[in-house]
Amino acid sequence: MIWKSLIAGLAVPVLLTLPAPASAAPTYSPTGMVSFELFTATNEAREKAGCPPLRADTELIVASIRQSRYMAVTRNFGHAGPGGSTFVTRARQAGYQQPAGENIAWGFRDPADVMQAWLASPAHRANILNCDARSIGAGVRLAEDGTPYYTQVFGWD
Repeated sequence: MIWKSLIAGLAVPVLLTLPAPASAAPTYSPTGMVSFELFTATNEAREKAGCPPLRADTELIVASIRQSRYMAVTRNFGHAGPGGSTFVTRARQAGYQQPAGENIAWGFRDPADVMQAWLASPAHRANILNCDARSIGAGVRLAEDGTPYYTQVFGWD
């Protein structure tokens, strides 16, 4: 079941370049729950904007987790992944053929802070509130020092 995949921590995140304040320590540890909270908060924002809800997609979740893990391990925050990969190539490598966009963030204490920052950013807000998008994968991975790296990947299917 998709929910079990989300709760198990199989999730991934596009376009945020605003790190959280250095003093912000994460207030959670179960990364799967954080992924679920991002998924839920994204659909709540979409509902308020009159967009249909996104469905969780296992392949986009995998792509999101991979990018979050890459950023957490390398401390290389950006949309380029291993070997210069893009969110499109990463989603396709995970088996998803129609990726629509990506949001990334790092250092925020919790999903509510990440969502607030994304919704305050025009580019990130556009990804979240793109009413033509139909699916999402969301994930977070922690760096060795506990710094969280978040990813959302959106899809057209």
